[in-house]
Amino acid sequence: MIKKILKPRSLIAVIAVSGVLLITSSFVGHKTNMIPADDLEGTISISGAFALYPITVKWADEFKKLHPNVKFNISAGGAGKGITDALSGLVDIGLASRDIDPSEVKKGAYTIYVTKDAMVQTFNTGNPDASEILAKGVKKDQFLNIFVTGSIKNWKQVAGKAAVPIHVYTRSDAAGAGETWAKYFGKKQEDLLGVGVFGDPGLAQAVKKDPAAIGYNNLAYLYDLKTRKPVAGVHALPIDVNGNGKIDANENFYATIDELTTAIGEGKYPSPPARNLGFLFKGKPKKKELVEFVKYVLTAGQKFVDENGYIPLSKTKIQEELKKAD
Repeated sequence: MIKKILKPRSLIAVIAVSGVLLITSSFVGHKTNMIPADDLEGTISISGAFALYPITVKWADEFKKLHPNVKFNISAGGAGKGITDALSGLVDIGLASRDIDPSEVKKGAYTIYVTKDAMVQTFNTGNPDASEILAKGVKKDQFLNIFVTGSIKNWKQVAGKAAVPIHVYTRSDAAGAGETWAKYFGKKQEDLLGVGVFGDPGLAQAVKKDPAAIGYNNLAYLYDLKTRKPVAGVHALPIDVNGNGKIDANENFYATIDELTTAIGEGKYPSPPARNLGFLFKGKPKKKELVEFVKYVLTAGQKFVDENGYIPLSKTKIQEELKKAD
């Protein structure tokens, strides 16, 4: 057999072709592992309700992991500020924790609901009659006469035995929590009595410092999300829903945030003060990054809702809200 000997020039050509084939096959073999470039970019500005602020920050952080070229500017200042900012074009999203007024709808308010929670009335665990207050709870008409008419001025008139004056605290800023609590009585936030305190954190702190205090907070500021129990010094003030003068077993769901959110989801807790929380826009959102963020929140983002102390929307409600974003 005669062996064919390649000339040096031919040998170089074969090596070059083999190298090209090797490189090409390498790219083909790893093509499925390549991550396509993310074309989503821009800045999303958000302001508003303290109630929605914590979960919105979480959603934004998780969204950025998928779309690193999207930036967020998020601030909390109350639902009233967020709605005003959105309708005046200062932000893309206003965090809304109350019903939208018809006058705001005329200005272009467009709301997409993203989760649900509740405003909860609070008192200081240092109250001398704390155990009796927890056992008896407070009736709706008693809350009305504490926060609106002012005719109940002493804890002894509620459930206790000690003649301790009630120190009422309320929100000083235009807040969804205040508006929702007032709506429980068919009133407006301006009708609520009490020492005005700015923001959810401030109101929680005011009640924590005063053994005679009564106030109200959104869930994320009343419970420790790690232990799932109320923060030290402050506790939910149970509503005696059926008005029989005691907290029955089916009304006793305040020990952990999980028990309370379950009760809210099952309708055992009154609505209001339970409510839907939403993103408010001036007109239907059109910016690509904005629409994609909303869709993420209503789909993959829902898995973070429960662990952060909120109530997931039903599948039917999610589909309704997704249609608003299309």
